[in-house]
Amino acid sequence: MDTGSPQDTGPDVAQGTVEAAGGEPVWIALPPGLLKMRRLLLVVWLGLITLAAGLVPGLLAGPAWAAFALPPLALLVWGWVMTERNWRSWRYAERADDLLISRGVLWREETVVPYGRMQLVEVTSGPVERHFGLASVQLHTAAAATDATIPGLDPAEAERLRDRLTELGEARSAGL
Repeated sequence: MDTGSPQDTGPDVAQGTVEAAGGEPVWIALPPGLLKMRRLLLVVWLGLITLAAGLVPGLLAGPAWAAFALPPLALLVWGWVMTERNWRSWRYAERADDLLISRGVLWREETVVPYGRMQLVEVTSGPVERHFGLASVQLHTAAAATDATIPGLDPAEAERLRDRLTELGEARSAGL
């Protein structure tokens, strides 16, 4: 069921076309700013832990005890690679009747949110996201278990998506 690379986006995406020529959805990948933000947070937090785990025992008990810095350092390297894999797994597609959100590396999860079931579309941006020029779109439906969030979008794309989803949601729910 591979529809191509998550980086593949056709020229029709900006014009609101929801399906490619073959009837397959046009998947839109998340911008690289999200990867940069997540990697920076990883380096800051695990870098501090690595420094503390090596410096404190090394100064107090001797240089051999500085080896305690190796596990957090290995975790930082592993997290660096896994952060990119996770970022590449996120993508979304707008179809005629619903929004698809796909994510996950080991456990693939695809959420389908029908436009007519949407009750609220929020655009949020915390301080770190704002610093990196990112925003998240969160969809609320009648089902409490629905976790439909698209993180790390450009603010203009997040607002466009919010407006489009709200418009489609109102049109689809008018008959209910």
